[in-house]
Amino acid sequence: MKVHIWSDYVCPFCYIGKRKFEQALDRFKHSDQVEVIYKSFELDPNAPMDAVKDMYETLAEKYQMSLDKAKEMTRGVAAQAKEVGLDYDFDKMKRTNTRDAHRLTHYASTQGKMQELTERLLKAYFLEGKHIGSHDTLAQLAEEAGLNKDEAVRVLSSREHNDQVEKDINEASKIGVTGVPFFVFGGKYAVSGAQSPDVFLEVLEKVWEEENGSGLIHVGENNEKDKDCSDGSCSI
Repeated sequence: MKVHIWSDYVCPFCYIGKRKFEQALDRFKHSDQVEVIYKSFELDPNAPMDAVKDMYETLAEKYQMSLDKAKEMTRGVAAQAKEVGLDYDFDKMKRTNTRDAHRLTHYASTQGKMQELTERLLKAYFLEGKHIGSHDTLAQLAEEAGLNKDEAVRVLSSREHNDQVEKDINEASKIGVTGVPFFVFGGKYAVSGAQSPDVFLEVLEKVWEEENGSGLIHVGENNEKDKDCSDGSCSI
């Protein structure tokens, strides 16, 4: 069974959703038959490499709210992250453009290290406050994930794997993805947002049991999406 996961490295619910999905996978008796493939998605493709505004100012502007409201929102997200063992630090997070991080992830896929680099990038951004738009930082993180640092530098210095990033983004648009994380199980069932492990487990078991079917069925999706991402996903 293939599970495709659209996510972005600056989406706080993507890391939370990843953890909840992994908790479900740990409970799934056929987990060794599940292939997880990460897909690129850019919440803010026009984001600068080196942002001037901090995370709170960025959120306040994006959702047209006060700084106090933005800080309150991040405290709520941090509390959700804490529930799955993630210690978010919004004070240290550095808003940046994620295109190069996504290109590097596709390179990692060719080396069998997509899972490792994805985890390393998310941890670096949300827990360590690292600048994941910086080529120097990305090359170092690639090495820590088990990749050749010189090759990572070469990839980052080129436009290599940009077409794969674009392909993922276009595919997301075609199937109606407007926010991440977004999970597609077996090309049939879709789960939007950082749902509970029980929801993910239910879909894993359903897809395993079913041999036929067509269409994309949304499971556990909150159709009343709040502008403050309260449904557990980060919207465009």
